[in-house]
Amino acid sequence: MKKSVLFLLLIISGGLLLSSFQENENLYGYSIGDEATDFKLKNVDGTMVSLSNYKEAKGFIVIFTCNTCPYAVASEDRIIALDQEFKEKGFPVIAINPNNPEVQPADTFQKMQEKAKEKKFTFPYLYDESHSLYKTYGAAKTPHVYLLQKEQGKYRVKYIGAIDDNVRNANAVKERFLANAVNELLQGKEVSVKETKAIGCSVKV
Repeated sequence: MKKSVLFLLLIISGGLLLSSFQENENLYGYSIGDEATDFKLKNVDGTMVSLSNYKEAKGFIVIFTCNTCPYAVASEDRIIALDQEFKEKGFPVIAINPNNPEVQPADTFQKMQEKAKEKKFTFPYLYDESHSLYKTYGAAKTPHVYLLQKEQGKYRVKYIGAIDDNVRNANAVKERFLANAVNELLQGKEVSVKETKAIGCSVKV
């Protein structure tokens, strides 16, 4: 009888621990106002890219994305348009692929190069070879956006979440969350909508 009770308690205890882990496994990453550290990742053209390379930038649109997720693919033209809209205003796009090609074979560096050439990407498309930077940021989806602003030499997180309110259909977008946030920063205002839910595929590691 005592063994049965002990066994039952162990099962319950194990279940509670697992539940606690599942609830807290996504507690890593940046929050609004945090300082984002710089990184150095390989671009599809073979060069190494860091935020510090952009001396004149006012901030950055950092987007974790990939070759394969349907939501990421549906966002490609929007990401290109965002770079064209805001790069000359001081907020260039930096795209980062966090996926492990051993898990998702179509997300190899070579396939990234092919994608960038095919779509004529106007922005760096970086390979997170260690699959660690997405954890530093807290990115859980592709696409997942982090808007950074330079403040006294530091990169402060101003917006986290989705590009807009309809990742599936660009023609049905009503709210351009990211673009609105960038425009507010350019006008010297505080971002009014600081966080939204990123909708996409889970990062494949």
